[in-house]
Amino acid sequence: MEKLTENAVLIESFIDYCKSKDIKLTTSNFDYIQTIGIVAKYPNIVHLLNNKISKDKEGLVKVNILEKEFYKECLTTGYYYSNRYIVMANPYFRREHDEDNNFAPHFVDVYLGYNSDNIDKYIAIDSDRVRINVDKSIYMEFDTWYGAKFKNTISDIEDGIVKLRPPLQFDSIDTDWLFGGTYSLDIKWTSKNGIKTFQAEEFKIKERKIKKNGHEYYPAKYLHAEFDTNTGTFRHFDGAIHFYKEDEYFQRRDSDFNHNNKKSLKLKTLSQKLFKVNGQVSVEKWIELTSHYLQGDPLIFEYFEGKLPDKITKLLEKET
Repeated sequence: MEKLTENAVLIESFIDYCKSKDIKLTTSNFDYIQTIGIVAKYPNIVHLLNNKISKDKEGLVKVNILEKEFYKECLTTGYYYSNRYIVMANPYFRREHDEDNNFAPHFVDVYLGYNSDNIDKYIAIDSDRVRINVDKSIYMEFDTWYGAKFKNTISDIEDGIVKLRPPLQFDSIDTDWLFGGTYSLDIKWTSKNGIKTFQAEEFKIKERKIKKNGHEYYPAKYLHAEFDTNTGTFRHFDGAIHFYKEDEYFQRRDSDFNHNNKKSLKLKTLSQKLFKVNGQVSVEKWIELTSHYLQGDPLIFEYFEGKLPDKITKLLEKET
């Protein structure tokens, strides 16, 4: 309340600005969030303020349109600036998918910094909120991510399913600390007509839940990529969040990608696309983006490298 009072003039000025665009805000539409700043909340406010920022059928915005309509500031990745307000990347890029948390390092930074003449990039934005204190203030946090060397030829990877789990001797506290709360990581490769398709889905421990539209869900990060064996590059790469209800979560987390083929009761969860790249994506960049998207999860390192990170291996050796 103190911060909102201190910024009363700024808030009133933004209310007047929105009024000129037929957007009717009151002081109740504003909040102060320590990790973000002064935020105006209103359904679809970004698109009402700038009608050039349109979504595709998957709810994503072209990154080059954002870069054309807004400018960026150093060290403020995930924020697009105008003179009156700041557009933000989608809240599901934030820690534990919570809209009040800071962005989880460093996927948004790496993804938005990835530029090539051979790709089209799309990202999900925070359509219902804008930050109105247009300054360079930023709440910075650092965290662990596990980057892999993985230089195998994608074409040589056999089709099939892999399920990775933290070592069973780790309790839930250790799993939360050392594995970013990851319960399991499912990976699947399939091939057809010269295209190898990659899928990964990451399940967190049962304590990691979020609220969406008034309901409680278990979020699972999902990745999908298509590798063209003729060009030796990925032609498509995207990431999403799957939202599992409680009964769906417990059915799926101990199963695998063939769950719907094995069970008479098919699972069709809610899903929200967060990013996609079309074009030619190198194996190295795909590995980097995959590792950052699954930030804090050493199971992706284990998949790529065939072993857990050294610090976890040393802890295991002490316990055995």
